[in-house]
Parts: sequence; structure tokens; C-alpha cells
Amino acid sequence: MPDLSSQLEALRRKIARLENRAATGDHAAGPPHFTGEDMVLHGEIPGEDTVGHGEISGEDMVAAAGNPAAGREVVTPGGRHWEMERTWPSHYRHGVSDVGALIELPADILSELLSAGSGAEQINSPPERWAFLDTETTGLAGGSGTLAFLVGIGSITPAGFGLKQYFLRQPAEEPSLLSALTADLANYDVLVTYNGKAFDVPLLETRFLMNRQKAPFARLQHVDLLYGARRLWRLKLESCRLQDLERRILGHERVGDVGGGFIPNLYFDYLRRSDPGPLEPVFFHNAIDILSLACLTAVVPQAFREPARLTHGAELAGLARWLCNEDRLEQGVALMRLALARPMSDALVWETLWRLADSERKLHRQAAAVAAWSELANVRNPFQGRALERLAMHYERTGKNPAMALECTHAAMAVERTPELEKRAARLAARLSKPRPGRLL
Repeated sequence: MPDLSSQLEALRRKIARLENRAATGDHAAGPPHFTGEDMVLHGEIPGEDTVGHGEISGEDMVAAAGNPAAGREVVTPGGRHWEMERTWPSHYRHGVSDVGALIELPADILSELLSAGSGAEQINSPPERWAFLDTETTGLAGGSGTLAFLVGIGSITPAGFGLKQYFLRQPAEEPSLLSALTADLANYDVLVTYNGKAFDVPLLETRFLMNRQKAPFARLQHVDLLYGARRLWRLKLESCRLQDLERRILGHERVGDVGGGFIPNLYFDYLRRSDPGPLEPVFFHNAIDILSLACLTAVVPQAFREPARLTHGAELAGLARWLCNEDRLEQGVALMRLALARPMSDALVWETLWRLADSERKLHRQAAAVAAWSELANVRNPFQGRALERLAMHYERTGKNPAMALECTHAAMAVERTPELEKRAARLAARLSKPRPGRLL
């Protein structure tokens, strides 16, 4: 890694370019910086043996994601319900993702997403023992009156990626669906969801409780990929919805998908008319959500394990922020320095530089912190006033230079006048006005 002086020199050149852009009034963004993850390909037909691209017709949805007519009735101790199964073969590509490569993921890769203070044990389970879960429900708010009328469980296999969907033809079939779900989850050690900790799992636990059945989730290690995705991409992307990451990161564009807000009404219409046809896009929606979840599971933890491979500064800055919040300051500082050398927005440059200075201060590396504050103090930006105030504090307390501290305080007051700065300025001025004792020769 380059030494501090060379990094600061590179940063000064970047700041000079930003300052020149502000002076000339050119605020337009430059050409977009695309990584391999950003490339958006054409929509793919998720058929059994198809690896090409093209639009998805209604017939393709039926073949790809199943429908009640293509499934089978399953009998359990809880009664009867309907199930549908399908497999994406190992040679299938979901956008830029290779389904066949999922089986090669390291057994401990999901441990990268665990927070240091979560108390969770490390994950060391092969990919075949991971279950990818998503539900479609009769309401988006949850609550005891909300049913999960469709539950999908995906799994990685040597043959590719398998999916089983459990469907309620009638609400009375819920005990049977839950019984089958418990039996099948016994084959897995890890549960992977997207916002499942806040929605899917609590909803299902409520349904198990209301049906007087024991929920099967307590013994499973649960990884909610939403949190890792937000840490990585919320500074780069406008949205971290699963479908947005599917398009921006995996490069898969859905055609003919149904919006989540319409799904409850489609199920209620099915209950009134007993016509499963309008539900076909819902089965498709659930299936592709789960496939995308599995493919993103190959991307997100790997980025945490090898962050230097990330090409966009916003990704590195987001990951660095999480590391600092986890008290892994050394790693966070290293990533912030990498981020400042990569493409990112002007606003994020200033914020990252401010966070870098604060982290260096916490690591008791005062010289590095002062260097970063000085960079922020020398050009107009949202953190200029705070950087000048920090410099004033440094020169007063550590540098023992009240004259420089007063100069920095006045400069900070020119940016934003606050009562704290006025008190500091008065104190420093009074200190400097006192006669200094003469020196004896």
C-alpha cells in the first residue's frame, strides 16, 4: 500500500479537481463507471435447458416456475396441500451468475456476514445444507391475520439449484403446509433470507403458533442477506430491494413480473374463482426471488472477504463504515483509503475523508488525523467547519499552539458561527492577551 504522503498527494489532486468543478459550475456527473456486476443483460428465460436470452412469455412462466396444475397433492399428518418443484441445471446462467458455481462456495463464507457483537457462532456448513426461503403472503404488514399462502425453499445441489414451492389451495390446508415445511427444513443447517428476520420468519412463527405446531427455525443459523447488501451497496445504489440488486448486480432483467403489492389481491381472486391461471406470475415471482437470493449469496460475503476486489469507491466506503461500527478500525481505515482512490461522488469523498480522520483519531494516530482534517479545511465542503474546529482543538490541547488554535477557530466561525466556537475564541483570545513572563538569560 502507498505511504501516507503519496496517498495524501493523490487525494489533493482529486480535491483540486472537485474544487475546479465547483468553481466552473460543472456539477454534471461524469460517464458512469460500470463494473462487471453493473452490466444489465437481456431478460433470460428460466427454462430447464435454456441458457440464452429473450423475453419471457406467459407460457414460459408456467414452464419455469410451475403452477397448480403442474404440481402434486401432498398428504401430511396435518392434512393435504399442494407442492411444485423445479430445477435450474448447473449450466444455467442467471444474469452474470453461474448456477453451477454455487456448489463450490466455501463452507464458512457466510460467517463474513455475522456481526462481531451478535453472539452468533461461526457458520461452517457446506452449500448443500443451506435453505433459501421466501414467502408470498396475503398482506405486507404481517400480523396474526396474514397467511403465507406460498412458501418457497431453494437449495444448492450438485445438479444445479432446486426449488420446492408449498401452496395453499385453501387456508384450511395451512397445518399440512407447515408440517411439510418442518420436515423438509430438517435437512438443512442454515437458513438464508432477504428481510426474513423482520418479515418472513416472524410471520411463519406466528402461523406455527396459531396452528399449535413447533416452529423449526430455532435450530437453524439464520443469515439475512439484506443487512450485508445494505452495508455494501446503500451508498452506491438508490435502492437495495432484491429486484433492484438482481438487475444492477446480477445483470438479470425480469420481463412480465408481478409487483409485490398486487400479489395478495391475486390470491384472494383465486380463492373466489378457483382459477389458478392469474397466480402463475406469482409462482414465477417467488421462484426468481429465491434464485436471485442464492446468486447474491455468492456475491455479498465474497465482497466482505476480499474487499480489495471491489471496483467502486462507494462499495468500499460502505463496507468500511460497517467495519468501523464493528470496532474493526484498522480494516476500516485501510478500506477508506482504497475508496478515496476509486470513483465515487463528490459528497461521498468528503464524508469518507471525515470518517477517515475520525477513525485515525480513535486509533491515536494524530498526525494522520490532522492531515485529513487539513485537507477538508482547505476547500469548501460540508465538513469544512467541523474540520477547522477539530484542528483548533488539536492545536490548543496537543500542539500547545494557542495562536494557531485561534486562527482555526476564526476560520471555522467564518463557515458557521456557533456558541461553542465563540466560547473557544474568547478563551483563546484571553489566553493570548496575558503577558508572557520574560526569560532569564
